[in-house]
Amino acid sequence: MLIVTGSVRARPERIARLLELSIEHVHRSRLEPGCLVHSVHRDAEDESRLVFLDHWTDADALRAHLAVPASIDFVREAAALSMTAPEMSINAAEPTSVS
Repeated sequence: MLIVTGSVRARPERIARLLELSIEHVHRSRLEPGCLVHSVHRDAEDESRLVFLDHWTDADALRAHLAVPASIDFVREAAALSMTAPEMSINAAEPTSVS
């Protein structure tokens, strides 16, 4: 499984539009093959920052997601509404249980 975390800081006057685009993006992404989790959250300490959390079954599913034209458009639009460049981190994980 791959875990993707990302964030973007909106220009103050553009946060509402960025939040709207982000919610549309996660709802669409949840329907893609291999998507286990896709969510967006507002940072409690910085209202201009949105944080994304995705879980994907494997690298192929994530690559397919990143190649979807709507995903490419979302990143481009999010960057245009942002104060700084969007950030993203991809990490491999294995499910485990704590006993």
